Amino acid sequence: MSTLNQLLIAEATEYEFKSAVEVNKPRSWLKTVSAFANGVGGSIYFGVSDDGIVVGLDNTQQAAEQISELVKIRIEPAIKNIILEPLRTEEKDILRVQISSGANTPYYYTGDGNKVAYYRVGNESVSAPAAILNELVLKGLHQTFDAIETKHRFSDYSYTLFEATYNQKTSNAVDKPRDYHSFGMLTKNDNLTFVGALFADQCPIYQSRVFCTRWNGLKKGGLYIDALDNDEFQGSAISLLNDSLKFVRHNSSVKWKKTGTGRIDLPDYPLGAVHEALVNALVHRDYMIQGSEIHVDMYDDRLDIVSPGGMPDGKRIQDLNIDDIPSIRRNPLICDIFSRLKLMERRGSGLRKIIDEYPIEAAPVFRSTEQSFVVTLKNLSYRNISMPNGIDGIENGIEDDIDNDTKKNTDAVLNAIRANPHITHNKLSADTGFSVRTIARELKRLRDAGVISRIGSDRSGYWKIITR
Repeated sequence: MSTLNQLLIAEATEYEFKSAVEVNKPRSWLKTVSAFANGVGGSIYFGVSDDGIVVGLDNTQQAAEQISELVKIRIEPAIKNIILEPLRTEEKDILRVQISSGANTPYYYTGDGNKVAYYRVGNESVSAPAAILNELVLKGLHQTFDAIETKHRFSDYSYTLFEATYNQKTSNAVDKPRDYHSFGMLTKNDNLTFVGALFADQCPIYQSRVFCTRWNGLKKGGLYIDALDNDEFQGSAISLLNDSLKFVRHNSSVKWKKTGTGRIDLPDYPLGAVHEALVNALVHRDYMIQGSEIHVDMYDDRLDIVSPGGMPDGKRIQDLNIDDIPSIRRNPLICDIFSRLKLMERRGSGLRKIIDEYPIEAAPVFRSTEQSFVVTLKNLSYRNISMPNGIDGIENGIEDDIDNDTKKNTDAVLNAIRANPHITHNKLSADTGFSVRTIARELKRLRDAGVISRIGSDRSGYWKIITR
């Protein structure tokens, strides 16, 4: 568990600092109360400045009473689980306000003629756009998008591909209509749920689409030819997966090299990683964003899979440790059906499986915003990146672009430390443009290598460059 000094290094997704209780402008901190209640919860530390310096409160009892009263009259519906805890550090009094994740979302800030629901993006509390607000409404109703009943009649649609895939993967036939009810695809009124509609051969959900493009070069557009190949797929979730995989295969090459016992295939992209990334996009995307679709963008050096909707809890994947991310499923019924079809595992291990398909020096990159989730897979044949399991690149004289990137990261971090030895993780992230997670990883690597050391505590100490 993090100590208080560790928490006071910088603001993050689950905690925020306020130097004082702004009674006249309570929206400045009540929006964070709303965001925490709408998300995974969190804590506000009153008596701590934005840069993590303890300034203290003159009267914690008065502050606690003011906070309780303002939360009661300005947050709707009422928040039941809120804990106020006085703390003392550096001989100064501060107040921790702990807000738990609420069950009756959305929680609104009301005041100044406004009624706004907030949610957390990184270390900020921002007003929830329509798609997020819809998710919060469903969460408050204890329902998910995929379970909502539609007006489409089950009897009007066919499920040839779904039933054939189920039979192929399980060696069992689908028992109609019992299994459709059991899978959450069909209501008692003979109406499809959204998950039922998404697996129909003639899928009526317009945003169930994937746009695939093989771009000419390293970015979108080119001098003479913008795209070498493109296709748009619309239909059931299974057909989208199959068609997208075919597009990637068609626009990839599989080189090979001889060995003493035969030959070894050297694909541009490990198909296992591509499959997992596409499944991740299909099952976890936000289907409530109207007019949205998944994009598969292939370049000379990489493959980007972009799906609508960020992390369900508002966090940014680039700031997290992949192995510590809890399994939060935006569309649990879709996930369950993909699992029944043996197209994914229920354990939430898809991202780790993607990483394990690649050598360490060509690790996949995951990025997210409040509106999208991006998986970047590197082309293993581009510039002769080393292959997994000790297999070298296609040609001799391997050019190590990854090492060049690491050197650039190192130089940027060290230059920032030279300019300000007291620099924080967040300030390093802002000055270099790298994510907080990348900064933490780079600082650990430099410390382990004996290049830098930390003098003093994490909160009030400074960095010292030992050798370079």
